[in-house]
Amino acid sequence: MSLKEEFEEYARKAMTLPENTTNENKLILYGLYKQATIGPVNADRPGVFNQRARAKWDAWKAVEGKSQEEAMSDYITKVKQLLEEAAAASA
Repeated sequence: MSLKEEFEEYARKAMTLPENTTNENKLILYGLYKQATIGPVNADRPGVFNQRARAKWDAWKAVEGKSQEEAMSDYITKVKQLLEEAAAASA
């Protein structure tokens, strides 16, 4: 399985994360996903009155230096970690 195929598989698995996944972890995943699929940030930072969009933009900007392959690999690792934590918590 290629890195891209594995990334796509874990992107689907990320949709099954529990609702109590922290916003911090969701933002980490968002930033890595955007970096992996689009590359460096390509939009201006949202205004102060749009806190949600601004937090997402900041999460993406935080991983801007990573290659798309690094972002895919880090995304897979993070989803695995969160799925393991969710399984341990429900056990």
